[in-house]
Amino acid sequence: MNLPNKLTLLRIILVPIFMFFLLFNSAGESAVYTRYLAVAVFSLAAVTDGLDGYIARKENLVTRFGKFIDPLADKLLISAALVALVDMGEISAWAAIIIIGREFAITGLRVVAAADGIVISASKLGKYKTTLQIIAIIAIIINLPYSLVLLWLAVLLTVISGLDYLWKGRKVIMPNVKGNNDAEEKNN
Repeated sequence: MNLPNKLTLLRIILVPIFMFFLLFNSAGESAVYTRYLAVAVFSLAAVTDGLDGYIARKENLVTRFGKFIDPLADKLLISAALVALVDMGEISAWAAIIIIGREFAITGLRVVAAADGIVISASKLGKYKTTLQIIAIIAIIINLPYSLVLLWLAVLLTVISGLDYLWKGRKVIMPNVKGNNDAEEKNN
């Protein structure tokens, strides 16, 4: 269990702590403090997302376990936040469904591709998408102006990056379509 994997596990452990503070029903001024505590825990978890990957690549500590658990930890953190915000009436269920649905679809695509020996690496669009989702979630929790605009921009980028992954994975999705088969392309 190397440091990047420990950071990933920490992110998973922080999810219920974040949820506790976010969903803690208190009245008055203490409600504001619990939201700030939720943001602090969420932000710490989000920082571990970038940090674990950076350390793993820099120190050559990339593991199979890390490749498996890191994306799941990311999706757990974002999905938990979105579901809680829907429950609290802070965001539209549509936004949560689009974001979470995209995550399931692309994770499924990557699993099928991996089973075929094809690696669909994380893209810059995917990283930007995650960053914008994190910023939007924080903005909504602390009631910043235009936070819902940020959320819908995150939804838009989520859809765009999802389409990008689908394009990259077209050989997995439709292997018999002309132009999607490497052997077929070499023969022409």
